[in-house]
Amino acid sequence: MCTYNTEHTRLAGSAKGRNGWFALSEATVYYDHPVHAAAEHTLNIDLADPAAGPAGRIALELTATSARELVAAIGRALERVPEDLLS
Repeated sequence: MCTYNTEHTRLAGSAKGRNGWFALSEATVYYDHPVHAAAEHTLNIDLADPAAGPAGRIALELTATSARELVAAIGRALERVPEDLLS
């Protein structure tokens, strides 16, 4: 069953793809059937710079458990950063 639940957000950051580093400007997050991962459904995250075309895209397909673990790990890492370094 497809959920059709999709979230979009603007980003400021960088990613490394086949052609080297590129700027990220947006993310699309949705829960659906994966293209490659060995699972029936995954949380799919597309990190992109649309101006760069297909070379400006990184795709993730994570199981729900792995996605939750990643969110928790990001939260823990950010909690340990001194407030004056966060921007």
